[in-house]
Amino acid sequence: MNRVSSIHKVVNSSFTSSQPRSKLQDLLRPPKANQTLKKYLESHSATRAIVFFRELWRQNPSAVDSYSSLYVVKACTQESLIVEGRQLHATVKKVGFESVIYLQTCLIELYSKMGDVGCSHRIFDEVCCKNAICWTSLITAYIDNNMASEALAIFKQMVISKFEPDQVTLTVALASCADLGALSIGEQIHAYTYRKHGLKIDLCLYNALIDMYVKCGQIRAARRLFCISGKKDVFTWTSMIVGHALHGQSLEALGMFARMKQIRSSDKGSKSFVLPNDVTFLGVLMACSHGGMVMEGKQYFKSMMEDYGLWPRLAHLGCMVDLFCRAGLLEEAYDFISGTLVQPNALMWRILLGACCNHGNIELGAKVRLQLLNLDPTHVGDDVTLSNMYAGRGLWYEKMMVRDRIECRRVPGCSSVEVASEVNEFVAGDTHHPLKAEIYNVLEHLMGIVRSSDHIPDPSDISNYCKIQNIYHQTMTL
Repeated sequence: MNRVSSIHKVVNSSFTSSQPRSKLQDLLRPPKANQTLKKYLESHSATRAIVFFRELWRQNPSAVDSYSSLYVVKACTQESLIVEGRQLHATVKKVGFESVIYLQTCLIELYSKMGDVGCSHRIFDEVCCKNAICWTSLITAYIDNNMASEALAIFKQMVISKFEPDQVTLTVALASCADLGALSIGEQIHAYTYRKHGLKIDLCLYNALIDMYVKCGQIRAARRLFCISGKKDVFTWTSMIVGHALHGQSLEALGMFARMKQIRSSDKGSKSFVLPNDVTFLGVLMACSHGGMVMEGKQYFKSMMEDYGLWPRLAHLGCMVDLFCRAGLLEEAYDFISGTLVQPNALMWRILLGACCNHGNIELGAKVRLQLLNLDPTHVGDDVTLSNMYAGRGLWYEKMMVRDRIECRRVPGCSSVEVASEVNEFVAGDTHHPLKAEIYNVLEHLMGIVRSSDHIPDPSDISNYCKIQNIYHQTMTL
């Protein structure tokens, strides 16, 4: 109802008061019609573009060409207009423009924005003369919908089909490698960038390579690329800061941030002038958390708001909670969460609950669990953590009470491992892998080595005992 009324308002403002009828008739003639649609697209006026296109279709359908359709498809993609996008796709079919390749590419992006990757793939399959752009659009569609493994498979298919990827395709493929931890494939792409004559390695590709190496655990390789990269933007710096922080190299991360600020102060106004963004500060706060630097973390958190005008998101608040929890300041973490101006999410309370379990603080843990019951009452892991906390203190009756109220099993976590350039997914206790017998034999051998080395945890320590059992049932880690 709101969408209809807003369109009526746009119609009235666009075609009644602001534009006389004679001017409207003039705009509806080619090429001015396409120029008007392009103007609406560039100004992010998707609704106006759609209303104008409908008026154009009603009064002068002969003026509608593939470019008119292209501009309106892009407008629908900009604003994620699902109903209007599907209607426009039907119109494109009706007028016979569906085989136009740049329209097909835009339709792939449109359905990807809707979350309908299957439809994006069907449109891709209908493309008669595929090129690198439509391949890249399909790969991007899968990545944007958190399907990195499928995206990488399509990239391989593209290479097998003798299509040469450009720097944009390689950048997108490297994002898949980073998400999956597919180091071997990422290294092959990196080698290809040097081997391919005429390929321009731009800053986006450099950043993608650095990000891939960071997320695959190769921080030294990422640092080498960072050093040889002539031009650096905020993404380049942030990738390295976050990378060092994730690998526990807190001093290196904060040193990198200090270098970034030095460039800012000495080269203000020059091309090398770089301002940190909110993700940069996520890396800085993570570094402080992993390094146990509570005072520094507080200072950076304050500086983010006062010196850079960046309002903290939930992720920054979560980093601060983690900072307090790692330092054992559980009460301060509780007060911080309770005093935030925004509604804290379940993850922030869950970080504190885990810290209460590690430090054996049952009283605070019970209070935190009550908060989680209000936010996410169906999450089984919270009750498991609380029951382990009771077991660690020998409160078996309380442990059984918590366990008895668990009605469903926890959804098993899924991990992946790259073997021979293939990414395999696995879960704990998996019995469906074709090599399960060999995998379990290797695990049994490793467990025998652990037992002979007297490294079996005391079974009375419930949390450690559960950990060793879970390790034993990870079936595809090799």
